[in-house]
Amino acid sequence: MTGEAKRSAPIPACEQPGEGVPTHVAIIMDGNGRWAAQRGLPRFEGHRRGVEAIRRAVRTAGDLGIRYLTVYSFSAENWRRPAQEVSDLMGLLKRFVRHDLADLHANNIRVRIIGEREGLSPDIRSILDEAEQLTRSNTGLTLVIAFNYGGRQEIVGAIRALARQVKAGALDPEAIDLETVEAGLDTHGIPDPDLLIRTSGEQRISNFLTWQTAYSEFVFVPAFWPDFDDAIFRAAIEEYNRRDRRFGGLTARAG
Repeated sequence: MTGEAKRSAPIPACEQPGEGVPTHVAIIMDGNGRWAAQRGLPRFEGHRRGVEAIRRAVRTAGDLGIRYLTVYSFSAENWRRPAQEVSDLMGLLKRFVRHDLADLHANNIRVRIIGEREGLSPDIRSILDEAEQLTRSNTGLTLVIAFNYGGRQEIVGAIRALARQVKAGALDPEAIDLETVEAGLDTHGIPDPDLLIRTSGEQRISNFLTWQTAYSEFVFVPAFWPDFDDAIFRAAIEEYNRRDRRFGGLTARAG
């Protein structure tokens, strides 16, 4: 088998077409600031209402039987925002974990954090670790929180790890394939998203799950994130179910 054929053979770990709700939904939660600005409110209020939308999304995902829900809570680029806004976002993260972790655990929800933790303040790292450790044995919905996360940075980290193995003589470069790279990603063990939803009408992925969304369906909704509710979520799932997912091949629907 040639190297090119080897790279193109694996099928993404997504649910196959016609199986109803997706296994994994990822969401870019966009528009908190614009939601607040339209109402003459401070940006913090938009972010606070955005946390309420996360709670609604988790409930809907559980009701629908979705197995994995990934939310883009704080990107690696978000540190460029004003210091006060970053501080407010850190405070909301702490509040969310402090107030919601017990409920998540009681509802058999597993929390998993992806993103770079090196350089985070000890208190933030502590609450991230606490959320994962407390819920690690839960078997219901897995809530994946992308925090201090960047898709390109994640890929670079995986490549560096592979390079170190090659340098140490523990890995043959010719043995590197899709599975080898995926094993070094933050999402190792999690199926690729079947569906990516972005709110606020923007139509880009903004360095979110760059590798993992290669075969995802994208649904862009005009509502700002604080307005994201059960009806909008279910409508996105309905749109997903109307798609003809071929993964480069053909389906019965294609004739």
